[in-house]
Amino acid sequence: MQAAHTPSYYAATAHPQPERPALVGDVSADVCIIGAGFSGISAALTLAEAGFRPVVLEAKRIGWGASGRNGGQIVNGYSRDLGVIRARYGEDAARALGAMSLEGGDIIRDRIAQYDIDCDYVPGGFLAAFSARQMRELDHMKKIWEGYGHHELEMVDSAMLPEVVSSELYVGGQIDHRGGHIHPLNLVLGEARAAEAQGATIHEDSPVTGIDDQGASVLVKTVAGSVRAGTVLVCGNAYLGDAVPNLTNKIMPVSTQVLTTEPLDPSLLDRLLPRNYCVEDCNYVLDYYRRTADDRLLFGGGIVYGGTDPASIEGKIRPHLERTFPELKGVAVDFAWSGNFALTMTRVPHVGRLSKNVLFSHGDSGHGVTTTHLLGRLLGEAVQGRMERFDAFARLPYHPFPGGRALRVPLTVLGAWWYGLRDKLGV
Repeated sequence: MQAAHTPSYYAATAHPQPERPALVGDVSADVCIIGAGFSGISAALTLAEAGFRPVVLEAKRIGWGASGRNGGQIVNGYSRDLGVIRARYGEDAARALGAMSLEGGDIIRDRIAQYDIDCDYVPGGFLAAFSARQMRELDHMKKIWEGYGHHELEMVDSAMLPEVVSSELYVGGQIDHRGGHIHPLNLVLGEARAAEAQGATIHEDSPVTGIDDQGASVLVKTVAGSVRAGTVLVCGNAYLGDAVPNLTNKIMPVSTQVLTTEPLDPSLLDRLLPRNYCVEDCNYVLDYYRRTADDRLLFGGGIVYGGTDPASIEGKIRPHLERTFPELKGVAVDFAWSGNFALTMTRVPHVGRLSKNVLFSHGDSGHGVTTTHLLGRLLGEAVQGRMERFDAFARLPYHPFPGGRALRVPLTVLGAWWYGLRDKLGV
């Protein structure tokens, strides 16, 4: 019996899928990919388009993890902005990453068009500011982005704000005309179908139990079979489990919570979100929301370091929704769910090699919808011997969480408390 998706709005509205049986027995492949989320499927499609026939192993179902549970927002860039990347790693690194910083969103749009993927794509995103300080930071960020070729950001003052979002919380914000929103589970399912049509094979319900790197080839073992491959790509992210322990220990799972209201009067949503942009705010622990294709408000936020769920998802998120839109006080909630993303200490994706034949990418740190698509492509390029762009990420130094696995949660919580206090004080 196949593992079920978490009972989310996305799972309830996903397009029907063919059965993808578990791997049974021993097979060979040129490339084996662990994980059928955005990273793994993006890599599989990149390789299949180039004539490879990759085998993808998924422990549960396609998009079962963060790729099928997130807020569905196309947010450009990385979890640390290009100014921080330049100050931390130097101008060459900033130029290399800056040149790729819009590519993830472009990949999504191109694949939607090329493969006719029905995933409710709507263009436009908005960063909402609570204070004059945040407005200054957005304006500064806009100038930095423009230095790296992104000229489609637009500042919004308080007078223009009601044309974008009708909430008394904000003083203004910034439109990203190259942002947007999608039904993420239907996106990854559509990309998986495209990869299969190009020659990829995907096995669901096939958890990896270990990797035996034998030099000339790598044996990837599952509960009922194995794949012998020339190259292995590890794309499990926050849901890798114990398949590759020395990778799992390098990131921290963080859960975020999402709820979806009952269907609302379209005219109400037209007033609350006149341009139908997705919205996220500028706080360190942020809220994010958007309108769905069937006129619900999907609202997310909150984080729990370590990847556990709060006692009540609705209890954690509803106060934020009602503070943002008081007219929705008491609105019925039809779906509430949680999902984990992988956080790195640097908040920059961690990319590299475990050996000559085993490559990995994880730790998108909350910007996974776009960066996973980019990094999946870079993994595919690396398999083909085109290493320059992959190495731009792989060269970045990795820093472990202080205190190791035992203390990473309390120390990170302490840091988040400090930044949250700054947001509340507006300093």
